[in-house]
Amino acid sequence: MRRRLLALICVTGSLASGCGLLPGGHDRHTVTVWLMKDSASKEFLARFTEDFERTHDDQRLDIRIQEWTGIVEKVRKALRSHAKDAPDVIEVGNTQVPQYVDDGRLADLTLESMRDWGKEHWLPGLAEPGKEGNKQYGVPWYAANRVVIYRKDLFERAGITEPPKTRDAWLGDTEKLNSGGDQGIYLAGQDWYTLSGFIWDEGGELAQEKDYEWRGTLDTPAALRGMAFYRRLQALGEGPVDSDEEHPPQAGVFAGGKVAQIVAVPGLAQAIVQQNPGLKGKLGFFPVPGRSAARPGTVFTGGSDLVVPQNTDDQFAATAVIGALTGAKWDTELARTMNYVPNKTTLAEAVDGEPGVAAMAAGAAHGRATPNTPQWAAVEADNPIKGYMTRVLGGADPATEARRASRKITEALATDLG
Repeated sequence: MRRRLLALICVTGSLASGCGLLPGGHDRHTVTVWLMKDSASKEFLARFTEDFERTHDDQRLDIRIQEWTGIVEKVRKALRSHAKDAPDVIEVGNTQVPQYVDDGRLADLTLESMRDWGKEHWLPGLAEPGKEGNKQYGVPWYAANRVVIYRKDLFERAGITEPPKTRDAWLGDTEKLNSGGDQGIYLAGQDWYTLSGFIWDEGGELAQEKDYEWRGTLDTPAALRGMAFYRRLQALGEGPVDSDEEHPPQAGVFAGGKVAQIVAVPGLAQAIVQQNPGLKGKLGFFPVPGRSAARPGTVFTGGSDLVVPQNTDDQFAATAVIGALTGAKWDTELARTMNYVPNKTTLAEAVDGEPGVAAMAAGAAHGRATPNTPQWAAVEADNPIKGYMTRVLGGADPATEARRASRKITEALATDLG
C-alpha cells in the first residue's frame, strides 16, 4: 500500500527496505509484496528490487516470503485485512486464483492487462485460471509442466535415434525399450495430471460447466479415449496401479538404473543424478508427444499468477510492480535463473539453452489448468480420479467406472466452500 514513512523509520522484515525521505523532500511509499518460498532466489529479488526502486524513485518494495503450507487461508485473511502491513501484490498458485475470485476481494486488472502486458501471448494454463468471464484478476508470472525424462544411452541401445513426436511412435519406442530387464517407462497408476493431458488431447474435459452448474465428464467418449491411451502406455512398465508418482518417489525408481522414461518436471533430473551419479550426462528431455507431429501433447501447467487485493490503497503502485515482474526483462531473467517457463509464448526462446526447460516451454504453449472453479479444491481433497484410474488399470469396465467417478466429481463441485 502507498504509505507515508517518516524520516528515520525503516521497513523491516523484508528482503529490501527503504528508510527516510528521498532527496528533495518527496515521501517514499512502500509496496508490500508477498512471494512464495523458492519462487525466486534472493539474488534475483535483490537485483529486481534495486532496478525497480531506481526506476520508481517514489516507491520502495517490502518483499515478504511466504510458505505454501496454509497459504490459502492466510491469503484469504489478508484479502479481508485493512492493516498497514497488508500486501498490495500477492503471488498465488495459478489453480488457486478461482478461490480468491470467488471471495470477491481481488482487483480487476483487465484494463492493465489489455493495454500493455502482452495478454494475447500469455500461456493459457496460467491466464485462464486468472480469468472470470471477461475480467482478468490473475496475471501470469511463470510456469512449469511435465516432460518426458529419458535415458539417452538406453534409447541408443534400442536403436532409437531421436525422441518420438507422436503418441503412436511413443508407444512403439517404449515397446522397443522393454528389453534386457529394463522398463520402457515407469508410470504410476494414479498420475492423474498426466492422464488429464491425454484427455484434453482427445477433446475431453475433467469437468464442464453448463447452465451455471459444474459436472464431472470423465465418462464422455473423448475422456474415455484419453484413459484408454493412458492404460496402453502404463502397461509398458511396472508402475504400481494403486499409487501415484510420489509413492514411491519416481526419482528414486528412475535412479535405480532400469527405467528408460518417466513423465515429470525436468527439475527432477537433478534429484535422479544425486541418487545415481552414474547417470550424469545420460539424461535427456522431450515434450510429451501429441496425437500428431504438428504439436506436442497437451499438459497440465502449474505455476504462479500475481494478484492485487481490492483493499490496497494504491492499485497504481501495485500494478507497476506486476508490470515490471511480468515484463519481458525480468520474466525472462527469472526463467533463466530458476529454470521456469516464461509467462508468454513469445519469450520461449529465452530458455532454448536449457534442454529441459525448452521441452517444458514447447508443452506449455498448449498447456491447461484444472477446471476454473473454486470448488475444484474439494475434488482434489478426496480425488475420485485416482480411484477411477486404479480400478480401470486393474481390469474394471472403463465406462462404468468413469460414470461413477464423474458422479463423485459432480457432488464435490456442488460443495459449499463457505
